[in-house]
Amino acid sequence: MNTRANRALETLRGSPQLVLPSLLQCDFGNLASEIERLEAAGIRALHLDVMDGHFVPNLTYGMPIVAGLRRRTEMPLDVHLMISRPSRYIQQFVDAGADLLTIHCEIEEPVDEVLDQIRETGIGVGLAANPDTAYESFSQHLAKCDLFLPMSVNAGFGGQEFNPVALDKLRAARADHPHLLLEVDGGVNLSTIADCADAGATLMVVGSAIFGQSDYGTAIDGLLAKLN
Repeated sequence: MNTRANRALETLRGSPQLVLPSLLQCDFGNLASEIERLEAAGIRALHLDVMDGHFVPNLTYGMPIVAGLRRRTEMPLDVHLMISRPSRYIQQFVDAGADLLTIHCEIEEPVDEVLDQIRETGIGVGLAANPDTAYESFSQHLAKCDLFLPMSVNAGFGGQEFNPVALDKLRAARADHPHLLLEVDGGVNLSTIADCADAGATLMVVGSAIFGQSDYGTAIDGLLAKLN
């Protein structure tokens, strides 16, 4: 594993729980300012949602945004690829500065082969699953991963309500693969974050519960207080 990615995984593993802002909902017209505000609020890692307009109906950003963030911050960049054929872009995202790449188990390519491709680049390997995808249909792939992300909303758009099916998948993964980093994404807020932690998640991806607030530090402190 490359040195930067190893440090990133140590950061992600080194705290009982971390809040990772989902930059999908940040102000891209003031991206440098947003990163400064998040760093000042104590954020230690960032989550980036990459959507291709095919795997999901929305279209977001790609390698240039990852590269721009890499130039601006040393924080780990946790990149979630919601794209149909991620194998075409793995090395490009690594070169742009991603520390961890998460693909979906529902992709149009052999999942094991793409996980191996990510591993060969020397960065962290993650696997995500949509709410309607049964745990048993992909659990065999988790042995190759550093991180598992059961989506608590359908991939593609922010602002959806939390689906508790993610909690069952978190518990199953914690029992079957205790080495995994467990992340949850979608509808994570003051009402749901404690349930996520109780189910085993240590990485909480949060969008509107941070970016919809005027004071990021107060918002983040409030979320973390629910975990104590």
